[in-house]
Amino acid sequence: MKTIEQVKRSRRLRKKLYVGEYAVLGFEVSFKFADLDECTFDSFFTEIINFVESRNLILGGAGGSQTFSVFISAFDRYGSASEDDRSAFIGWLAEREFIKDAVVGELTDAYYGV
Repeated sequence: MKTIEQVKRSRRLRKKLYVGEYAVLGFEVSFKFADLDECTFDSFFTEIINFVESRNLILGGAGGSQTFSVFISAFDRYGSASEDDRSAFIGWLAEREFIKDAVVGELTDAYYGV
């Protein structure tokens, strides 16, 4: 059986299906919080949103006062997160001492998980 990338499609269809040159890449992030008070927890959300938006990215996921898990991708419709975005996010996480056990995944296809 052929994968979604192996099927020959027109440019228009590749664009509609977000495959080939129109694939959207992003990366998963998960971590735990260590001894986080409510004030720091609230300011963390402002900080992460400001950082993500400053790089023209978006994030979606879930989390609470113990763990946090999100997927980060580009804000633009056919844009992708880059390796530079991923590295910058790793550095940003390292600067926060209340974050532990952080795992930042490799760039993957946001629609098909490949």
